[in-house]
Amino acid sequence: MSSVVPAGPPPGPARPEFWRSPLRGPWLTAVFGLILLFGVTVLFVTGLLSYAAYNPDLARTNDETPDKGLLGFYLFSWPTSPYWIYRLTQGIHVTLGIVLVPVLLAKLWSVIPLLFSWPPVRSFSHAVERLSLLLLVGGALFEFATGILNVQLHYIFPGSFYTLHFYGAWVFIGAFVVHVAFRLPRALRAVRPGRALPAAGDRSAALVSPRPAPVTLSRRGAVALVGAGSGVLLLVTAGQSVGGRLRRTAVLAPHGQDPGPGPNGFQINKTAASLGIRTSDIGPGWRLTVLGGGRRTVLTLDALRALPQDECALPIACVEGWSTTDQLWRGVRLAALAELVGLGTDPPHVLVESVQRGGAFASAVLRDNQVRDRRSLLALWVNGAVLSPDHGYPARIIVPGAPGVHNTKWVTRLTFGERV
Repeated sequence: MSSVVPAGPPPGPARPEFWRSPLRGPWLTAVFGLILLFGVTVLFVTGLLSYAAYNPDLARTNDETPDKGLLGFYLFSWPTSPYWIYRLTQGIHVTLGIVLVPVLLAKLWSVIPLLFSWPPVRSFSHAVERLSLLLLVGGALFEFATGILNVQLHYIFPGSFYTLHFYGAWVFIGAFVVHVAFRLPRALRAVRPGRALPAAGDRSAALVSPRPAPVTLSRRGAVALVGAGSGVLLLVTAGQSVGGRLRRTAVLAPHGQDPGPGPNGFQINKTAASLGIRTSDIGPGWRLTVLGGGRRTVLTLDALRALPQDECALPIACVEGWSTTDQLWRGVRLAALAELVGLGTDPPHVLVESVQRGGAFASAVLRDNQVRDRRSLLALWVNGAVLSPDHGYPARIIVPGAPGVHNTKWVTRLTFGERV
């Protein structure tokens, strides 16, 4: 009776001699793996912080990832200090993710012979390992691809980016942890000085070509080349998070989002027109309705401007990784608006609603600590000028440390303390 699996691998990539690069080997793979171990850990932690910043446990309107269950175990009240916290954590998350792309591709290139190892499945344990490898590679490519597309505001994937990226991250990190548990000791041995070549039975021996091509670049040179690629990506990416003049260097940042010079001349994601904001929605007939404690107050724009005004200097920082420098905002404190409906002592959370009709985050719920911060405003002016329509005229939210989408524009209703 003949064996189901042929005695030898078929012609092509399943044969060791198909792969001829003299660079592949345990050392090169281990170096890239250890870099990714550090980088992916930072990406995962900052990704968790990004999710927590939305206060997703506070209300359904804040959460684009339904049925998260135990995956929300770590959530906590997102702080308002330091005011640049989200700008820092999300800037690191996006910039590091882009910078690691050459390392990820180099790592996958270095181990590609293992993906074609023959026979495809040797045992049950080998099948489990292959499945975990599929989840690891597929999860990594999925997370990096969706993240980069989000940075570019290019949503070609089905469904919500937040949901896909959230669940994809947990699938990837699960496979990543399993992979690290099995491979970290071997990687550390591979980079140790005076290491021996892998034995013939060692799985990592399959990385070494039995018929290598002539050497044109050393392994350390390959590492340096990949590092140079990451360095270039850092230079053309980091400026979008740092902001100011360095933003001009961020050639990979989405373009066409700068409204031009002047007090309102700082980046936006969505224009008023793109979200269907009509002149009548924000014209003389606009009203702000404040609800809470069984009371209701309706304010015209003139009445709102007649209330005591406060100022604060805060940036706008978005999930795509871009942020502005500090802008000078002027408006009415959210806590002062809570006083209008009798909730001036320890004001509760607030549901903020916009006249926006389409798109995500037309409303958001801010936690009580955000409402109570003196820097949390319903802003009417920025940098000494009235808000432009694209920046949320006649009134928008500005909260220290909050993601940009929670700084709701074109606000028309504030509901304090109600169940949401």
